Amino acid sequence: MAIVTHIHFFWQHLKGLVLFQCITKTNVETSKAAMKWNCCLWPALILAPRLNICTSGSATSCEECLLIHPKCAWCSKEEFGSTKFITSRCDFVENLITNGCAGELETPKSSINIVENLPLSSKGSSLTLSDVTQIMPQKISLNLRPGDKTSFRVQVRQVEDYPVDLYYLMDLSLSMKDDLDNIRNLGTKLAEEMRKLTSNFRLGFGSFVDKNISPFSYTAPRYQNNPCIGYKLFPHCVPSFGFRHLLSLTDKVDRFNEEVQKQKVSRNRDAPEGGFDAILQAAVCKEKIGWRKEASHLLVFTTDDVPHIALDGKLGGLVQPHDGQCHLNEANEYSASNQLDYPSLALLGEKLAENNIHLIFAVTKAHYILYKNFTALIPGTTVEILHQDSNNIIQLIVKAYNSIRSKVELTVWDNPEDVSLTFTATCQDGLLYPGLRKCEELQIGDTVSFEVSVEARSCPAGNTSHSFTIKPAGFRDTLEVEIAYSCTCGCMKQMEWNSSKCSGNGTYTCGLCECDSGYLGSKCECEEGESGNMYQNMCREAEGKPVCSGRGECSCNQCICYKSEFGRIYGLFCECNDFSCARYKGVLCSGHGDCHCGECKCHAGYIGDNCNCSTETNRCISNDSQMCSGRGNCVCGKCQCTEPGAFGETCEKCPTCPGACSTKRDCIECMLHNSGGLADNQTCPKHCKDEIITRVDNLNTHSVLCVYPVNDCVMKFTYSELPSGKSNLTVLKKPECGSAPNALTILLAVVGIILLIGIVLLVVWKLLVTIHDRREFARFQSERSRARYEMASNPLYRKPISTHSLDFTFNKLSKSYNGTID
Repeated sequence: MAIVTHIHFFWQHLKGLVLFQCITKTNVETSKAAMKWNCCLWPALILAPRLNICTSGSATSCEECLLIHPKCAWCSKEEFGSTKFITSRCDFVENLITNGCAGELETPKSSINIVENLPLSSKGSSLTLSDVTQIMPQKISLNLRPGDKTSFRVQVRQVEDYPVDLYYLMDLSLSMKDDLDNIRNLGTKLAEEMRKLTSNFRLGFGSFVDKNISPFSYTAPRYQNNPCIGYKLFPHCVPSFGFRHLLSLTDKVDRFNEEVQKQKVSRNRDAPEGGFDAILQAAVCKEKIGWRKEASHLLVFTTDDVPHIALDGKLGGLVQPHDGQCHLNEANEYSASNQLDYPSLALLGEKLAENNIHLIFAVTKAHYILYKNFTALIPGTTVEILHQDSNNIIQLIVKAYNSIRSKVELTVWDNPEDVSLTFTATCQDGLLYPGLRKCEELQIGDTVSFEVSVEARSCPAGNTSHSFTIKPAGFRDTLEVEIAYSCTCGCMKQMEWNSSKCSGNGTYTCGLCECDSGYLGSKCECEEGESGNMYQNMCREAEGKPVCSGRGECSCNQCICYKSEFGRIYGLFCECNDFSCARYKGVLCSGHGDCHCGECKCHAGYIGDNCNCSTETNRCISNDSQMCSGRGNCVCGKCQCTEPGAFGETCEKCPTCPGACSTKRDCIECMLHNSGGLADNQTCPKHCKDEIITRVDNLNTHSVLCVYPVNDCVMKFTYSELPSGKSNLTVLKKPECGSAPNALTILLAVVGIILLIGIVLLVVWKLLVTIHDRREFARFQSERSRARYEMASNPLYRKPISTHSLDFTFNKLSKSYNGTID
């Protein structure tokens, strides 16, 4: 032990000496880079030990040690350390064993105990309903040490042939008269279709209009029995009512048809209806409605208008908020309609979830977007488009039921504040999706799993236990999780009051003395106020350093730290505080961690020097369930786009990326024409929420141009990204189509072309012949000019008269002649 003490003292002295020389030398010769490396970096790398988070926490008790870090352990051995060198009892296990504390360590670990783990069922109606299991395990017990994360796996299966309870809630205001006529035989047809999906099907029926008070309904005496008086199109109808339960859930579908045929429409004054009152009563009045515990609960809500919501009741003088209770009287009518305000969306979502009810909004196209927005606020709801006369109601219900059964989403109930949960989904493709708790596009009988990581951030007051529930949305099956906390040490059970080990002046627990008031020292051997030089060195972190780090006073070889207005100063040598850590935007540790001895200890889900970097990936998941749309990386909870040209919160916008036109085309088809894959999946508002569509006669070619075929025509559109992050789509009002060919025009064109070609050929032939003739004539002329005789002289021609000349001389009349004679 003495050798260890001297080595540690030498290490501290050598480290301080070298670093002091380094700082002095580099300040004198700051221009010499080589000197900086040789004198500063090398000693820092070689001599500086790794930060020990356990010893730097300066824990003074076993409980404090357990809270510093899950790897920290406490030594409860009485004789531990050295009289000359203070050895921390809170350290890593290997260090404590090395320092001689084997066998007396307090190092609890988080643990899991599976209490109930029944296997998953494969079918529903073929078994006893109470034996159907769709989640595994069913009960788990956790023992958590703060900071020590543990995980378990949850499996969920949508079993085949599961019982279904369907309650049909219909708007009977005057505008729904044609719908009422079309569903008079709905029960028989719906039962036939649903029995293709389950052999155990029950059907119920209820109706609603609105509160029978002004200004929601006609309340004048002349309208009490017939609010349709004076209405020429339909002069007779029944008085207005809030909600009326007409048929409890039953497998006798003929009774459903009988009740529907008895119904008559009513009339209210304003456009919105009181449907939310009816939904809440249908959800909470379980006994009267007849909901079975072992069945899927479907509540089909049909209307052609918007609903009244909370605070609308103030218009009629109703100021009392809805209490969320059942108020059906003996006649099965909503008795508190004229006393309570309309329920809020939060209250609806809570009661629907408590009773495992899937709400299906069957609404007309004009109000689809509004109810689609409601589904984001009320978990477990879907919305489908209802035709004006409700002739597609059966297909709508079957489609909605299949959609509900094709996805599994986990919800958490009563999650303790000090416990953080993270989910990783493993869906049918076998891939891991961190941060997700939902799987979609499932088939009946598919099994999906979720890994749930649990971490306790701190210990609750009084070391109480907690529990929470994991429940698939719309399922009756739950996973109950009970939590106990490992915040106390086993050695505390062996406490000794007024122990001789503490000089009779304190309580001995876990290897330390907790001194009574007025006493100090490791053995409580000193009284407050005693001081002396012999204790001063024990109050220095290292030789040469100030006593108690200059932040306290040394009393009986122990430092008593000063108080500070900025926070707490603590540690064996007052070397630590909880206010000098890194800040982000002025907030200590970004508000996501605890400052511990100059270093931020981040809460679960955050990392970084100042804990400003989130490890959650939910915000990086794009609408197509890809991480950053496959064009970037998720860093600190935000997408950093790596694809050239990509931008947006999830890198979803990329004009230059392949496939950008097809993505925009899907939004145009679903938003303008209610067609395409997005319209079929009812995901258009989600995928296309940032698209601004404008229809024009002519396109501006300065934006990105996209073209796609429509029947025998071509539709063109351009798009550009706006500074606000939205996309501006400019679409032609009509597709460009070519006109049908004219046979006469084509014939005349062909004949004209043939004639033109003939004329051109003749002109070319004539031109060639002329050129040839001219060349021949020119050659002839040239040869003629070179001839030796004229064209009039013929060497073979002789005149018939010949002339001969004779030389003679004669005398006539005494004259002499010399010439010729003819």
